[in-house]
Order: sequence, then structure tokens, then C-alpha cells
Amino acid sequence: MGHHAVAVRRIDLGYFIRPAVETGGPEPRVEAVLAYLVRHPDGLLLFDTGIGAADPETEAHYRPCRRPLPEALAAAGVTPADIDLVVNCHLHFDHCGGNPLFPGTPIVAQTAELAAARGGGHTFEELIDFPGVRYEEVSGEAELWPGIRVVPTPGHTDGHQSLVVRRDDGIALVLAGQAHDTAAEYGYALLARRAAGEGVEPPLPAYRPWLDRLAAFDPRRVLFAHDASVWEPTGPAAG
Repeated sequence: MGHHAVAVRRIDLGYFIRPAVETGGPEPRVEAVLAYLVRHPDGLLLFDTGIGAADPETEAHYRPCRRPLPEALAAAGVTPADIDLVVNCHLHFDHCGGNPLFPGTPIVAQTAELAAARGGGHTFEELIDFPGVRYEEVSGEAELWPGIRVVPTPGHTDGHQSLVVRRDDGIALVLAGQAHDTAAEYGYALLARRAAGEGVEPPLPAYRPWLDRLAAFDPRRVLFAHDASVWEPTGPAAG
């Protein structure tokens, strides 16, 4: 494959501490903040941009440890100016924090998500409407570049979206963002869907209807914003 083959690289942008009140357990949990750099013949795409500046209350609640986006991109041989397209899975401050580094660069967001972000109480407005911001709003599925498609995966927020990346060899990867918090949760949901499809008697857990759409791409890897684990199918895989 040539220099311009489609490739995905994970970018580590730090971590935050999710307090016990949010983990459902006795202890807090330290969670990764991961972005993804997609190289494509049409350019460089960045999926999520890290943890933004927050107010003192939010800082104290989540205690984020940020890795500056320019430093993280430099490790991949890239500068913010090299990015042709930004996609945010959603617009909470730990996913769009680096967006103000991209004036003039199109930022792809679901219309519902942008409306929620501008409606107050969702995020920090200076991360949403900054000098030079340029949104490319989509409602539902959209092909951004050949083989690169956003798919709505609502749940964490109403306007949450994931990115499907079709490689040159035909294999699909899904950048799921926070569609599920962990690879394990995604795997459990897929198994719930399978059990329901095979007629297993209830009770069975509910699963998101968009799982049908993601499964239709037959992804070989599903990657997440807050979990460095990767979901892979258990059956025979090509590649």
C-alpha cells in the first residue's frame, strides 16, 4: 500500500478521574482521553481533540490531567495546521477541548449536538463558538470522504456520532467515541443483540438500535474515547 493508504493512529490526550458517584462503585476510576488521527488520500482527519479548559467546579470534580494536543500531534509528526477535518463524537469539554486550535478548519457535528451545546448546561461555550469556528453540520449519516462516514450513535448525548473508517483492504474500523464507555460494554451489547436475534427467552438486556447499523459494516476493530481496550470479533476474521 502506498503513502496515502488509509490509516488510523490513536492519540493519547491525558486522563481524568471519574468520581465514585458516577462509576456506580465504591471507588473513583481513572479514564483515558483518546483521540484518533485518520490519514486518508483526501487529507488528515482528527476525531476528538482532548480536554478543554473548565471552570473550577468541573476541575475539582474530574481532576483532569491534560496532554497538550500540539505535543500529542507532534509525536505523530503532525501539527494542528496539517489537520483538514475535525470530527467530534460529541461536544462535552473532554472531547472538543482542542477545537479552538482549529479556526477555519471544518468541524463536523450533528445538528442536534451543536444545538444542545449552544443551549447551555452541556459544555463550555468558549470551546463551541470561538473566533474562526467553522461547523459542518450533519443530520444523520453522512459520507465525509470516500470510505469515511459518520453514523449517529445517540445515548451518551442525543447528538453523539461515531466514525466508520473503511481501509484500502476493505476492512472497517469504528471509532465509537463514547457510544459505549468501554469495549466490554460494547461487546456485552452486541451479545445481547445476538441473543435476542437468536430467540433467547427474556429477560435480556436492552441494546441501542444503532448497533444494527454498526454491525452492518462488519467492523474488525472498534475503538473508544475513554478505553484503550479494543473490541474485536470473536469469530474468524479476515485480517
